[in-house]
Amino acid sequence: MEATPTINKLPSRNKKYFSTLTEALDYAAQGQTGYNFYSGGGKLYAVLPYEKLQKEARMLARRLINLGTTRGSRVALVADTHPDFVRFFFACQYAGLTPVPLPAQIQLGGRDFDRFFFACQYAGLTPVPLPAQIQLGGRKAYITQLERLLLTCQPELAMANDDFLPFLTEAAVKLNVRFVGSPQDYDKLPESNTPLHPIGSTELAYLQYTSGSTRFPRGVMITQKAVLSNLLSIIEYGVKLRSGDRAVSWLPYFHDMGLVGLLLAPMAGQISVDYLNSRDFAMRPRLWLKLMSENRGTISFSPPLGYELTAWRLRADEARNYDLSAWRVAGVGAEMIRTDSLEHFADLLKPSGFDEGAFLPCYGMAECSLAVCFGPLGKGLQTDHVDADLLAKHQKAVPVNPDTGNGKSNTFANCGVPLPGYELEVRDSTGRALPERQCGTLHVRGPSVMSGYFGDLKATQNVISPGGWLNTGDLAYQIGDSVIITGREKDLIIINGRNIWPQDIEYLAELQPEIRTRDTSAFSLADSNGKELAVLMVQCRESDKQRLTDLKKRLHRLIFEELGIDCIIEFVPRNTLSQTTSGKPSRYRARKEYLKRIAANQPEIRNAQPYTT
Repeated sequence: MEATPTINKLPSRNKKYFSTLTEALDYAAQGQTGYNFYSGGGKLYAVLPYEKLQKEARMLARRLINLGTTRGSRVALVADTHPDFVRFFFACQYAGLTPVPLPAQIQLGGRDFDRFFFACQYAGLTPVPLPAQIQLGGRKAYITQLERLLLTCQPELAMANDDFLPFLTEAAVKLNVRFVGSPQDYDKLPESNTPLHPIGSTELAYLQYTSGSTRFPRGVMITQKAVLSNLLSIIEYGVKLRSGDRAVSWLPYFHDMGLVGLLLAPMAGQISVDYLNSRDFAMRPRLWLKLMSENRGTISFSPPLGYELTAWRLRADEARNYDLSAWRVAGVGAEMIRTDSLEHFADLLKPSGFDEGAFLPCYGMAECSLAVCFGPLGKGLQTDHVDADLLAKHQKAVPVNPDTGNGKSNTFANCGVPLPGYELEVRDSTGRALPERQCGTLHVRGPSVMSGYFGDLKATQNVISPGGWLNTGDLAYQIGDSVIITGREKDLIIINGRNIWPQDIEYLAELQPEIRTRDTSAFSLADSNGKELAVLMVQCRESDKQRLTDLKKRLHRLIFEELGIDCIIEFVPRNTLSQTTSGKPSRYRARKEYLKRIAANQPEIRNAQPYTT
């Protein structure tokens, strides 16, 4: 078995607009490139050229139609990284149905549970502990999640491979789903003789669930026109696709960066992609580097957490085992960008030929199909250092020199300029557009903004204005045309008139040797008198009571010295804190857990409720 080639004999159509995903696949199928799937041992186990994908997807589409489905109806697909998901996703396109990727869950057990659990948290996955006393809760939580997603999207059909089919079947038992089965079950169905009528440019291409950092995920409605517009911009202006490019990805298909950026964009650009299952990446992150090295990958994207995990598992003397000199686009996005972890990654891998200039900061969200802004290619990380006090008190991003040591500063990554056709405005709470270097809420308008949230008109109206402006919920400021993201509006902590970003509290805690990266979650509560309180939950491996007391005192002092606030600090057992499907801290869930476990025993926050801005 050989992987699909890097060089494609088919003339590139990167600058010509496709109106639908099927039109893009029909063209890509005339070439030699496609998708390649690798096992946890780094071995190629499946090859899916675009030509084969087109043929199999059309065949499967006729089977879906033969089930008597209604045009535009939803098809729920548990999005494991496997050729079957890809086949079903495109079969829906040809059959006139709307695919809905659902999260895949990871099962773990054994004496290496702690290591694997930590790795999965980094990779944005949902680990399920298997010991008898915990197994039922993990299974139930996943089934409940699937039930709620199915209830929201109301699918006619549902599919999962054998690993996930029992969960999906149980989740769908109370719903009116026409057919629930494995890929093999669907392949046994007869084909319809009805001619295929693929999804049109104004119809929905898919539903993409948001990661749900602060609320239950909502189904983002993306039309063919919207996603194709975004794909063209990513290909032509974002990564500037060129002959000889090859992508490598471990990102899950149920996340917008994995689905749009590393599944649909390569196909629309007619290049080959090498996939590693997210579970396998979590357990063996160096496989990412192995594939990039052996296959001469040029493009790969990851949240900062992926680079952090890889660096964490890489010994300094291992860098020379890889050749990463071909890696020209090391995209980074999907969450707040911490520059220090990326700099550490680049330093470790310098002997491999990795160029730190390959880092490409970007900004986007599922509500915009994927991408909104890209930094300049080949320039690496561009940072902005601003006065922390002025930003907190007056929302002004006044530049400072961090080397002078005069006052405290915050460092933010420049996420670049908007893609063509996008308009950006930073607004205050009254809706007034703010000048340069004034922090407020980012609003965007452009060709790939969602139609709305499926079945939720009120939520749609809350974020999209009649003029087509989308309230992203992200806090930002601008420098010229460039955008600097500083945090999430809903997560913002306001104490005594000061704006405190929870990630700043978390960062101070994670600098301590006893605390690992992403083992913290900071949020706020309003007590019964309306006073806002900052809370920091910490997963800590330390068990000695005196050392924990010393650590808590140290954290209190550091947070007060750096941010000028008091903070309630609570140590919790390992594997307590939740993360979203994209690997971000789920501060909303942390609040709920804190109130459930602690509030009844602490008079100062008894009757407290999660604070919303």
